[in-house]
Amino acid sequence: MKKQQSLLFEISKQGRIAYSLPESDIPALDEQPIPEAFLRESAPRLPEVSEGQLMRHYVGLANRNFGVDTSFYPLGSCTMKYNPKINETIARLPGLAHVHPYQAEATVQGMLSMLYDMQTILGELTGMHSVSLQPAAGAHGEWAGLMMIKAYHEQKGDSGRDTVIVPDSAHGTNPASANVAGYKTVTVRSNDQGLVDIDHLKELVNEKTAALMLTNPNTLGLFESSIIEMADIVHQAGGKLYYDGANLNAILGKVRPGDMGFDVVHLNLHKTFTGPHGGGGPGSGPVGVVKELADYLPKPVLEKGTEGYYWEHDRPLSIGRVRSYYGNIGIVLRAYAYILAMGKDGLNEVSTQAVINANYLKLKLSKWFDVPYPEHCMHEFVVSGKPQKKLGVRVLDIAKRLLDYGYHPPTIYFPLNVEECMMIEPTETESKETLDEFAEALGKIVQEIIETPELVQEAPHTTVIKRLDETRAARKPVLIYEWNEEA
Repeated sequence: MKKQQSLLFEISKQGRIAYSLPESDIPALDEQPIPEAFLRESAPRLPEVSEGQLMRHYVGLANRNFGVDTSFYPLGSCTMKYNPKINETIARLPGLAHVHPYQAEATVQGMLSMLYDMQTILGELTGMHSVSLQPAAGAHGEWAGLMMIKAYHEQKGDSGRDTVIVPDSAHGTNPASANVAGYKTVTVRSNDQGLVDIDHLKELVNEKTAALMLTNPNTLGLFESSIIEMADIVHQAGGKLYYDGANLNAILGKVRPGDMGFDVVHLNLHKTFTGPHGGGGPGSGPVGVVKELADYLPKPVLEKGTEGYYWEHDRPLSIGRVRSYYGNIGIVLRAYAYILAMGKDGLNEVSTQAVINANYLKLKLSKWFDVPYPEHCMHEFVVSGKPQKKLGVRVLDIAKRLLDYGYHPPTIYFPLNVEECMMIEPTETESKETLDEFAEALGKIVQEIIETPELVQEAPHTTVIKRLDETRAARKPVLIYEWNEEA
């Protein structure tokens, strides 16, 4: 068995160094620039190791990580698919990576051309009139979109609209974004088919309704087939329809949110368009709007004139800048390269394969798990571990045991309206062989639950960190290494 990786402090030996630098030739300052109160009284206790030890330490830490490059990552609703490495190469080209946001517009026309093209492409893909690339992530795009809706209502003298409607299967960011934007939220329930209950929606919509936020297909992986009727209900009451683009991977090239009646759309370039994400970012959450809301887009707005591309700041109805500079352009660039490489037909095939993979895996898993919505799904699906719960094993235990089989677990306990829920999204980038192996692993775990449930209840067994007290770890994290020099 491979020896567990040692911490740098444990292998530290006095006198070892991992670098060799020449003496500084910068003259010493006559005056200490750092206030005395912020100076250390003694040198920091740092490990003394060789360069080889240092490299092995950090490479070893990296090898512990799960990621789309190391294993199947079926995290439902997150669209964790392969990130083409050619996009990384393009994003690192010096002419792109080394430009600065404060450069004169005349010196960055190539970059501005790319951004302008991207706005146009995303507008066409979503059916929106105008697009801003500023928002830094999905939830940021949600908030920006809601702020535009709010500004629109207020500018029209309709400031009494203080409520946003969200489904009971909505992403948690939807009510959170609405709250941060200053709105109250009410929940519309799902019907027996897992879709928005139209009659309940009619009861909720009134003169205080600012917007309805929807993901289509929804978080259960089901397409809201009554979307046109829902749009009419909200619009007739004076409200707006907001599209959460987290699940766009299911309909890419098939149908556009704008054609469904949505007024605002946010996209997740780090999901649908293969920008890398995880570990907190970086993300990119462009937001698109219909013509009626275009004046409220974040400023500055990128425009094209007779002398080239330029940033327009004179936007009196704009909600203002929502991010420093012009957005996470590195992620936008990666997504742009992906879209150009795929083309129209390729993007259409993305959603086709994503839906096929999800339905294939759903059918295989139906042998062992409860399937609350057995009809065909879109890009993702939910199964329930209620049969396993009756044997004393929760889906949390199943998720932990999957780590021993080399797979990142799917999303669990979400959406909240499905008991013992596992939400699985295979994406289009996984092969049939991978899906078969993943299903086989879950089948083995189900058999373990029957024969040796404690094996699953105590998992994981092969990871460096075993089962944590997750509540305590979240509330009282240990963020520093306690180094006992005498030990």
